[in-house]
Formats: sequence, structure tokens, C-alpha cells
Amino acid sequence: MDVRKFISGFKNNFKVISQSLKSRNYRLFFIGQSVSLVGTWMQVIALSWLVYDLTDSALLLGLVGFFSQVPSFFIAPFSGVFVDRWNRHRILVATQSLSMIQAFILAFLTLTGRITIWQIILLSLSLGFINAFDMPARQAFVIEMVEKRSDLANAIALNSSMVNSARLVGPAIAGILVAAVGEGFCFLINGVTFMSVIFSLLAMKIKKKPEHRHSKNIFHDIKEGFRYSFGFIPIRSILLFLGLVSFIGMPYTILMPVFARDLLHGGPNLLGFLMSAGGIGALLGGIYLASRKTVRGLGRILAAATGIFGVSLILFSTSRNLWFSLFMMLIGGFGMLIHIAASNTILQTITEDDKRGRVMSFFTMAFMGMTPFGNLLEGALANWIGAPNTLLISGGICILGTIIFSIKLPAIRKIVRPVYIKKGIISEIARGVQVASDAEIPPKP
Repeated sequence: MDVRKFISGFKNNFKVISQSLKSRNYRLFFIGQSVSLVGTWMQVIALSWLVYDLTDSALLLGLVGFFSQVPSFFIAPFSGVFVDRWNRHRILVATQSLSMIQAFILAFLTLTGRITIWQIILLSLSLGFINAFDMPARQAFVIEMVEKRSDLANAIALNSSMVNSARLVGPAIAGILVAAVGEGFCFLINGVTFMSVIFSLLAMKIKKKPEHRHSKNIFHDIKEGFRYSFGFIPIRSILLFLGLVSFIGMPYTILMPVFARDLLHGGPNLLGFLMSAGGIGALLGGIYLASRKTVRGLGRILAAATGIFGVSLILFSTSRNLWFSLFMMLIGGFGMLIHIAASNTILQTITEDDKRGRVMSFFTMAFMGMTPFGNLLEGALANWIGAPNTLLISGGICILGTIIFSIKLPAIRKIVRPVYIKKGIISEIARGVQVASDAEIPPKP
């Protein structure tokens, strides 16, 4: 083995993976969010354990998950309009500050022994309202942080890697802290970590972006965004596919306390390890996407990854062996991350700038807005037919969705190709393809 070639290859791959970090604003955001998200994952794990410990109910686990995310389904269309109209940087400073306050309130109530399930539901609902504005703003703001549009796909993949690096570290720390000192300290640490991302946002130098003319009627803008998103087959297909997987596949996380305690006979430490294993897989998926130099071929990767995710859920549901369960969580995290990040990347690539906030709001609806209904359904199903059978069904439906999307993929690629040519992603123009074909670009309302 030639050591010099290996080192040279490693350096080249690292340059590709980290190319979007050359942008100062994105670098600041990446550092700040990397710290903050560790605290966020600590809160997620500690809260799920606290709910199950207080209630001993899979249904209430699903109910808390439902209230924490359901505002995204109802509010996201409105928040998307405001994200297109308002300063996205200021929106993020506000939402991150409010999230910090929510974490401190949760910590205070838990540490003083006053916490009840209804207070948890109310605080989860308030965080859901905050996230309904935060997520579309954060997704749409990525393109403003990177200096080169060609770095957008890399930035999205790195962003996903950042989330899942935190998912690797946060749950493991939370499991140890919950066992040692209780859930309240996890909530307190989460509140403190929000300061890092707030400081990073305030340290950015934001260029004034050109203003787009919008209707004074908010419902007109919502309708325009809906027609744009669902009138263009590629955007519609990805949103519907993402919505299906978010509804039936991603809620598996709310059942993890059941598997950790009742089926694998562990405690909060084991819950943290299961979630961390998923984080390792997701991190590997993010690194893989970040190492790609083009968005071409992402449709096939999206379909394959979702199939892998479905298979991993089925195999995990049948496992009573710790190591095999951890491995299936790793594989599932890999598939799930690629599904989410590839969907995001394709949407951001083919979307027009003046409608980006609204398309990202529908992305938020499909991703976070459908998950709470899935949480509620899977919590109820787990109470009725058991957690293993619930995940078995979920995995099967994810595989069915993959088959349907794969059948439609050739037609989707044919429509997207002229958009890629117009944006310079495909430099050569194949014979018979017209760059400015009005029939093959997103429809104007």
C-alpha cells in the first residue's frame, strides 16, 4: 500500500467533504449548531425516558411526540410565506432564543419535582410552534450562508452530518446523566447549549438579499406556493414520498423506550446506545452524501436508501439480541438520513429562490408535520398489537413506497434534466433536449 497516495486521497476527499465550510457564515453556523444539537438530542432522549417513566404508556409517548411536532403540519404553510417575506437570519435568532427559554422552563420544573405529563405536553406543543418557523427558515437560510451555489448540496449533507454527529454523542451522554442525576440536568444543559448557536448567528455578516415582490394577501402566497410545489411532478413526488416515510417509518424512535426496557431488558443507558447507533449510521450517510460532487443520481440513491431503511425496521422488530439490534439501528440511521438529506438537496436544487421558503415549508410539513400523526398511530398500534408488530408493518409500507417511487423515477428524471441543464448542473445538452422548455419547468401560478 502506497502511504503517500492514501494520504493524498484522504486530503482530496476531505476537501470535497468540507468545501462549504470555506464560507464564513456557514462555518460559524456549523460550529454553533454542532454544540447546540448535542443538547437537543440530550433533551429528546431524557424527555422520552421521563414520559415513559412517569406514565408507563406507549400511547402517551406517542401523544407527547404528536404535540411536539403537529404544529408544523398546520402552521408550516403560513410560516413558509413569512420566511419568504421576512429576514431569515432574524427569524432564526428569535426561534433559537425561544427554544432556549423552553428548555430552561422544562429543566426548572423537572429539577424542582413539579413536572407532570400535562406540563410536558404543553411545553412540547410550544416547542412545536417554535419549530414550525425555525425549520423552514433554517433550511431556506442555508443557501444564504454558502458563498457558492455549487456548494449547496455539500452544505445540506454536512448539515445532516452535523445533526447526526450530535445524535451520536447526545443520547449517549443523556443515558449516562439520566441514570446518574436525572432528566432535569439534560434539559438544563440543552438550554445552555442554545447560546452557542445564538452567538454564531449574531456573529455572521449577512449580505442584503434582493427583495422579491409578494402579494399583500397571505392566502394568495400560500396558494401560489402550493401550486408551484404540487404542480411540478418532481417536487410533488419527493414531498409525497417523504411524507409517507415520515408518517409510517420515522416514528420508530418513540417506541425505542419500549424496546430498550421491555424487550432488550435495559435502562436509559441502553436507550442512549440504541439512539447513538442510529446516529452513527446517519453520520456515515451524511459523510457519503457530502463526498459526492454532484446532485446527479440522487434519485436512485434516495430510492435505494429508503428500501434499506424499511428492511432495517423489519429486522430490528424481530431482534431480541442487543448487538444485532444496535447494528440494525446503524443501518436504519444510514438509510433514513440519506432519504431526508437527498430529498432536501433535490428540492433546494430545483426550486426558484423567491419560492424557496414556501417549498421548504411543505418540506417541513412532509418531514416533521406527518411524523406526529405517525407517532400517535404507532403509539396506539403498539398498545394494541405490540411494538415489534408495529415496526414490522412500518418497514413493509416503507418498502412498498420505495417500489412505487422507483417505478416513477425514470419519468421524474426526464422532467428534471432540463432544469439541471438550465442551472448548469449538466453542462452538455443531449440531442433533442431544449433548455427552455416551458412544459418542463415548474409552472408559473
